[in-house]
Amino acid sequence: MSSDEIAEPAAGEDVETPGGGEPGGYAPSVAERLAFYQRAGGIITPVLTTVFAFFMGGIVVAATGHDPLKTYHAIFNGTGLNWFFHVGNYHIDIPFTNHHVWFPWNTAADIASPGYSVPANSLAQTLLYSTTLILTGLSVAFAFRCGLFNIGGQGQYLAGAITGVYIGTRFLGMPGLLHIVVAIVLAALAGAFWGAIAGFLKATVGAHEVITTIMLNWIVIWLGQYLFGIGGPLQNHVDATNPKSDTIAANTHLSVWWGNPFLQGLHTGFFIAIAALIVFWIVLTRTTLGYQVRAVGFNPDAARYGGISVSRNYVVTMAIAGMFAGLAGVIDMLGYAYRLDVLDIQVSTVGFIGIAVALLGRNKTLGVFLGALLFGALINGTSTRNPGLAHVFDPRFAGNFSTMIQALVLLFIGADLLILYVWQLRRKVRLRTRTAAGAAEGTA
Repeated sequence: MSSDEIAEPAAGEDVETPGGGEPGGYAPSVAERLAFYQRAGGIITPVLTTVFAFFMGGIVVAATGHDPLKTYHAIFNGTGLNWFFHVGNYHIDIPFTNHHVWFPWNTAADIASPGYSVPANSLAQTLLYSTTLILTGLSVAFAFRCGLFNIGGQGQYLAGAITGVYIGTRFLGMPGLLHIVVAIVLAALAGAFWGAIAGFLKATVGAHEVITTIMLNWIVIWLGQYLFGIGGPLQNHVDATNPKSDTIAANTHLSVWWGNPFLQGLHTGFFIAIAALIVFWIVLTRTTLGYQVRAVGFNPDAARYGGISVSRNYVVTMAIAGMFAGLAGVIDMLGYAYRLDVLDIQVSTVGFIGIAVALLGRNKTLGVFLGALLFGALINGTSTRNPGLAHVFDPRFAGNFSTMIQALVLLFIGADLLILYVWQLRRKVRLRTRTAAGAAEGTA
């Protein structure tokens, strides 16, 4: 057939090109289309997963006889994110000076009256929770980038918390700043050591990191219960019937820069978490170590063939992952907890929530930050500290509701192929509809 015999499309008829673009345009290859779908999935999948999880949560709320919209509105107000909608004429002080400048939001974070939550105070609480989740999320995300599944974030977090409490309650003659630095460094190293154990076992005998990190979690949990339990070597010296540690020295407390210190205001550990995000990005994208970690994560056999030590990267990666989690533990102790008791060790789940944060954030820097902010807001918004929620939803079920949302996110976050298939299906249905309509017009 010659070029003159090629049929021209009828006026108004849509023509599908191989790449889905304009007629006569460049048709991308299969590899290019796959890369595009993966990039799109990095945005579409977390968003649709979150929307679907909250939709399912709304169904549960409705089944209990409550209004889902009012419930979610109360949760949103409890997160403090509505602070950004309260725009007015305020000022903010310039640090280390007596001057202040105009600011569009009210930064006062005190409770004005019983039963009323000031948005600034609620937002400070949300960021306080998010600080810990950023670090535990980075712990899981860094291991994922090397092809490792770090379920040991909880144990590494507790290793950092135990070390931080020990340092904070000893060496009382040490200057405050030095005391804080020593506690943070040693706690981060404790978390790194706990993570490196799993990496070493993976590198030497091939023990799967999921199994070893779960076992290491329980080891540090029982170790902590022994240390701070009744008669334990680190039990407090004030009340022999109370299984908890001594309170850390006052000079090791991280400074509160937003909110009321007596109401667990937002401390300077938030900036440490932000710095950790930057370090995470720099290491993975701008260093030789990051290149090797990502190469091992993509294909360890190819990386080994290219001269990269896979075993070494397993150990180093798990050590760095443990360092992030250990840092989270010590920041919580120095930032607002100030002590550690047996009940804290038993019920803490921040290391496991970090798994959801990393998965929702697609193991990316910005994604981990947004995932931590989402889960931090959800935890704070459904807590008993949110007085507005009690008017529309039973506070006894609020914590379970938060856990359910987290579980739904974990359940569906791995459904990349399903979500992308549904996303592509709508395009195919629309194209078929237009084709059928065009055929009907041609027949008429």
